[in-house]
Amino acid sequence: MFILENGNVIFRYGKDSYEKAIEAACEAFKLDKDEDELITTTAHNSCYNCLYRRWTRESFICMKKGTYAN
Repeated sequence: MFILENGNVIFRYGKDSYEKAIEAACEAFKLDKDEDELITTTAHNSCYNCLYRRWTRESFICMKKGTYAN
């Protein structure tokens, strides 16, 4: 689900793979409290709504992967 590039753990499916982002949600998931930052429904944990993601032009970087095995 993720690739390691220049020391960053990057979601390999980009910004529009909603099902993959749900599958990739890990035990470190924490819902972003800023509602303006939520991308998908909150019915399921999704990396797209996670507090620990940092958006890039193509996808996002997970700031927690590497500290948790998934």
